[in-house]
Amino acid sequence: MQNRREFLLTGAALAASSMVSSSAFAGSAIKSSDVSIANLPTRFLGKLPVSAIGLGVQNMSRKYDTSVPYRPEMINVIRSAFEHGVRFFDAAEAYGPLEVERILGDGVAPFRDDIVIATKFGWNIDQETGARLPGLNSRPEHIKTVVEGMLRRLKTDRIDLLYQHRVDPNVPIEDVAGAVKRLMDEGKVLHWGLSEMGLQTLRRAHKELPVTAVQSEYSMLWRGPEQSVLPTCEELGIGFVPWSPLGVQFLTGWIDRNTRFAQGDFRSTESRFSPENLADNMALVELIMHWAHQKNAAPAQIALAWLLAQKEWIVPIPGTTSKDHMLQNVAATTVKFSVQELAELNDSVAKIEIKGKRLPDVVQVFSDVEAPLKS
Repeated sequence: MQNRREFLLTGAALAASSMVSSSAFAGSAIKSSDVSIANLPTRFLGKLPVSAIGLGVQNMSRKYDTSVPYRPEMINVIRSAFEHGVRFFDAAEAYGPLEVERILGDGVAPFRDDIVIATKFGWNIDQETGARLPGLNSRPEHIKTVVEGMLRRLKTDRIDLLYQHRVDPNVPIEDVAGAVKRLMDEGKVLHWGLSEMGLQTLRRAHKELPVTAVQSEYSMLWRGPEQSVLPTCEELGIGFVPWSPLGVQFLTGWIDRNTRFAQGDFRSTESRFSPENLADNMALVELIMHWAHQKNAAPAQIALAWLLAQKEWIVPIPGTTSKDHMLQNVAATTVKFSVQELAELNDSVAKIEIKGKRLPDVVQVFSDVEAPLKS
């Protein structure tokens, strides 16, 4: 499967990435059995109710290390997530491309009407072959074709939440909203959102057709949305869905100062993971480890609980191909911070300067883009 950055960069296969220590997970942590369907909280993205933790299925056709997960086990992870209260599943046509939507469609078939499916359009992908064509494509006629393919792959008659994956610099957002509105009128799309968009584009989109959610990278490792995106979402009543809420494994403790990423692993292109920066950035992991000990929790649970504590309309979607990790992530909803604890943790996180960029320039260029004005 092509992940976000891999897809943006070259589409080259990922290589085996690093030698990491599992000792970070040593010690006791909140058990997955502590969470049940009855007590997994509900949150609202705009007016759309979802489980407080979702499941990103991005890596279920191919992992970062290029290995292909066993498909029946991926179906099992999806169905186990549902059994433990997850009601929000996130995919995209770009993941695979196309294949992840098929996996999700198979996985959720027995309980389709009881969940929210989110997926994304916007890349220039051949809908028959999955071939990646140059650039982006949010032309209205293409959006319609993409959605028809999504419905087939997902084995459903509607998409609960449809995002524009990246802003097309050649198509006014008003035209995109109009295309989505026509699909809504047909009952094929229920809600819509944007990802990594420019703020003025978000305002224009919301004015044209109320936006339910924004999806962008956000975690203790990357706090950029706090500057303007989160305040804008709060102002407009738009929910926020952080992708990569565990910092592409960094916040789980599986990456240490000695980790090196092979050529082809997209993390090797992110300067925040370069050898000269990684050692300094480990201060954040050390902070998380401290709080994990204090809360008798796993590091990933601290990272997710921190996100949940920021705003009640934030819904992280950690991705995994492991049932055990999925259960651990879901159990993060049981980790609570007092007002004093949260203030202390926020202050500590703010004092840590993350060195290096989250994305190489050739990838970052696709974020924060403003759609052209409609003539």
